[in-house]
Formats: sequence, structure tokens, C-alpha cells
Amino acid sequence: FQISVSNDRIMLDKFCEAFIKQDIQTIEKLFGDYLWHTISIRDTAVAKVKQENFYHGILLGLFGYMADWVVKSNVESGIGYSDILIEIPESRTGIVIELKYATDGNMDAACLNALRQIDIKQYASKLKEDGMCTIIKYGIACYKKACKVCIGK
Repeated sequence: FQISVSNDRIMLDKFCEAFIKQDIQTIEKLFGDYLWHTISIRDTAVAKVKQENFYHGILLGLFGYMADWVVKSNVESGIGYSDILIEIPESRTGIVIELKYATDGNMDAACLNALRQIDIKQYASKLKEDGMCTIIKYGIACYKKACKVCIGK
């Protein structure tokens, strides 16, 4: 059990650090591996409007590992509700994550739609109000056991 927990900590540290470093390849690899090894296709066989919620919950659980991060779900920001906002007070870094389920399997298009939504709805505004100096925007698309990550400007 100790070895398993230790390995999970190493993976979670790498995963969370990749968001700060804007390392989308590592995020995709680790999140994709996690999905591949833990979920069933049946887990995503829910009503279309709820498919995104499944992946949203997984990410919240993974980010919950970071005790010094402030992780907020479905918080009002700008002119809408962002999926996930993260504040890292120590570095004054804010992260906006918008998730999309690629119902047609086109994860590239879903990622771009997520990034557009972040900008159109001004989701980063809450992070700026809270004093975050560096803002990083991620669009994450999921389809079954796969994911795609894009970073915004």
C-alpha cells in the first residue's frame, strides 16, 4: 500500500506541476493513462449533457491532492460559470480549465471550443480579481478513455 500511495503521489505531483509549467504533453499523457487504467466505457454512457461532468469530477479529485491550491468548481466568473478555477497563492498563478466531451470524437474541435468559451465568457476575470498575476487557460476535451489538451493565449 505504501508503494502504491508513493507512486500515486509522484504521478500527482508531476500531473499538477505540468499545469503550472504549461506542459500539455505531460498533462495529456498522465491524464490519458489515468483514464485508460481506471474508467470503463460504461462510465461515460450517460445522457449527453452529463458526459462532461464525469471527467470534471475526476479532475477535481486529482487536483484535491494539492493542499496549497484553491480549487473551485462551477464558480461564477465573468459572464458565466467556469468549469474549474485554480488559484496557487504562493506564485499568484491562476488556472482556468474548461472541459468538453467530444461526442463525435473530434477532440481538436472540442478543445478549441473550450478555449473560445473561456475567452468569450471572460472566465479569467475572477482570477484577476483575486490577485492572480499569471493566468493559464486550458481547454480539455475527452472522448471515452482519451483526452486532448490545448492551451490558450
